[in-house]
Amino acid sequence: MSDRRVRTSGRRARRLGPGLSVVLTMGLAVGLAACVDGPDALVVGSKNFSEQDILGELVAQWIERTTDIPVERRLHLGGTFVCHRAITNGELDLYVEYTGTAWVAILEQPVQSEPRRVYDATRAAYEERFDLTLTSPLGFENTFAILVRRATADSLGIATLSEAAPYIPDWVPGFGYEFTEREDGWTGLVATYGFESATVPKEMDLGLTYRALADGEVDIIAGNSTDGLIAALDLVMLDDDRHYFPPYEAVPVVRAEALRRHPELAAVLERLAGRIDTEDMRALNRAVDVDRRDFVQVVREWVEGACQEPGSECLR
Repeated sequence: MSDRRVRTSGRRARRLGPGLSVVLTMGLAVGLAACVDGPDALVVGSKNFSEQDILGELVAQWIERTTDIPVERRLHLGGTFVCHRAITNGELDLYVEYTGTAWVAILEQPVQSEPRRVYDATRAAYEERFDLTLTSPLGFENTFAILVRRATADSLGIATLSEAAPYIPDWVPGFGYEFTEREDGWTGLVATYGFESATVPKEMDLGLTYRALADGEVDIIAGNSTDGLIAALDLVMLDDDRHYFPPYEAVPVVRAEALRRHPELAAVLERLAGRIDTEDMRALNRAVDVDRRDFVQVVREWVEGACQEPGSECLR
């Protein structure tokens, strides 16, 4: 797939939240299935929002720079369930998932807050049920970020969700569709923090919620903790002081068959472990979503920098 094709999909990106599962038509997945370069190509996919385009491209470029494995990209493919279906059907070999999303949305398990327990249990279940391997986390979490305007937080002196609770009945919430539906979304948050008298949320495209909040159309939204727009629009993330949300560590998910086909791949992905922290991911997201830079070039610069580090083992 050419850079031009990848860039086009990136410009259509909508930020849908941490691993959210809006299902696009399967015709898109089937159509993209025709793009495979050859039987040995490793097919790297991503969900359909900017951070995922960045991560899919980053993993693809990293593999290309450190191995001779041919890589085919199927970025901006769809939501969680589209990508999960594609990888279990053999249409993808690898994509980056978030542990809490895998645990709650795919495995349909109750919310848990301890990161290691969620990672270990998810990894074991994915291997047993789907023949998929979770490699080591990339180094950051992308959790739901409950956001308000800085002026609101400052005037009321609030920094946590518990402190915001008395004001919620007077606020207009605005959320993407899935946050109102998911078990780890609005319903559970209401029960945990006692928001029962809250106004029924406005549902809108998640990418529009940031501007709606900044412009005063809504008073509280659920964004992503790694979004560059948080700082750009001077928004404040309220602390989840009751630890409602599960951990959402970003982690590559790989078909075990692909690891058998390319034995060097496991070590290559392990060299990405822990290399991207929250501030790194926010900077990458900001470069694409705020500065409007081409995500392929943004990733290329990151990979070039990583290849200058000792032990990177880049080929060229």
